Amino acid sequence: MKITVILCTYNRCQKLPKAMESVLATGSSAHVGWELLVVDNNSKDETRQVVEEFARRSDGRVRYVFESRQGKSFALNRGIQEASGDVIAFVDDDVLVEPSWLRALVAPLESDDACAGTGGRILPLWDAPMPAWLPPEGGEIMAPLVSFIPNQGEGSLLTEPPFGTNMAFRREMFSKYGGFRTDLGPRPGNEIRSEDTEFGQRLLDAGETVRYAPSAIVYHPVGPERLTKKYFLQWYFDKGRADVIVVSGKFEGYRILGVPVRFFMRAVTGSARWMMTLSPHKRFNRKRQLWVLFGAIAQCFLMRSAATKLTAAPRCEGSGT
Repeated sequence: MKITVILCTYNRCQKLPKAMESVLATGSSAHVGWELLVVDNNSKDETRQVVEEFARRSDGRVRYVFESRQGKSFALNRGIQEASGDVIAFVDDDVLVEPSWLRALVAPLESDDACAGTGGRILPLWDAPMPAWLPPEGGEIMAPLVSFIPNQGEGSLLTEPPFGTNMAFRREMFSKYGGFRTDLGPRPGNEIRSEDTEFGQRLLDAGETVRYAPSAIVYHPVGPERLTKKYFLQWYFDKGRADVIVVSGKFEGYRILGVPVRFFMRAVTGSARWMMTLSPHKRFNRKRQLWVLFGAIAQCFLMRSAATKLTAAPRCEGSGT
């Protein structure tokens, strides 16, 4: 089995060396053939020089690829296209990984031919104190910090797809189910994410086995800019938008201005629950759930407006003779 680790990057030449050194160190303990493929998504800094210096010192382990189309999904798909591995693993450009990370992440794929993919734990690497409005026990609300700690042990992931900075899939899964959706994922003027979890959910919905590998650990930095209510609420608003995009806005039932009536009803009840909750942790959790709903409502309205404009656009008719 050969593994390709894909690391997509954009204008992070200062942080990139630590991430690359960490991945190269874990690869040396993987006991399998592997490579690190760095996809430069049109960086304007010294990213290319940094990667090429690593490549000169890596005995062919590191490869550099340039992707000019701006957007993480374009970079991810280019990496898949260029990868030589039977298994493709993914990691971000600002993380640190445990020395045994790669071996632990691919172990279920080596031992079980029915396993289509894996996801590992992602732990916060705190650069600032955790604010009081976040629950100390963590959980689902921590997703904006790229924290992935499912409430389960080893075994199949049933409802939660893995996060993009710590997951691996057999190469044939991309041939079978397609690549990452380019209408999702951060790009200029659009911070809607979910391109990673959407792909994992696609496999789960198809009945594929995706295993949780809790000993495959990635540490993701959490700077003070992420530890604000504004950041969290914007992240969850964008998640609501992404949820609607994934299903192409197809909902059953009566609508008003393209928005399902039940969304408005949930917004009313959700607002009441939020306003009546006194506990800081529970109150903010109610609020972020409401912001997901607001994002979904906004996206439904945007999609209806776009469809209306397309229908109303004048058509060019051939004159004929």
